[in-house]
Amino acid sequence: MNINDITYEVRGAIFSVFRELGPGLFETVYEAALSYKLIQRGLQMRTQVNIPAYYKDVKLEIGFRADIIVNSSVIIEVKSIETLHSVHKKQLLTYLRLSGLKVGILVNFNVDSLIDKGSIVRIIN
Repeated sequence: MNINDITYEVRGAIFSVFRELGPGLFETVYEAALSYKLIQRGLQMRTQVNIPAYYKDVKLEIGFRADIIVNSSVIIEVKSIETLHSVHKKQLLTYLRLSGLKVGILVNFNVDSLIDKGSIVRIIN
């Protein structure tokens, strides 16, 4: 699968989860449901993946956790918040840079409709 095929499947899984669960739940619920749906769609995924951070070639003991990594190539950052802000996009871009991955999807499930502008954002490093 190429990256566009993967992100197409991811978006389909996101819409499926949203149709079933609707808005207003905790991020962990959406993460678990989305993980299940991604597996159903034949994708490989890992959740809460530790990604180390480096400073001047020194590996720091702390880093970050990617919510979901799909097919070792796409990071999904799951939110259930009032509004996505630019800091959330910057956060995902930093995750991409630190992990060496090229594409991320930021999704906010706490909306009336995923079609609303900015509910699903594809970010390319």
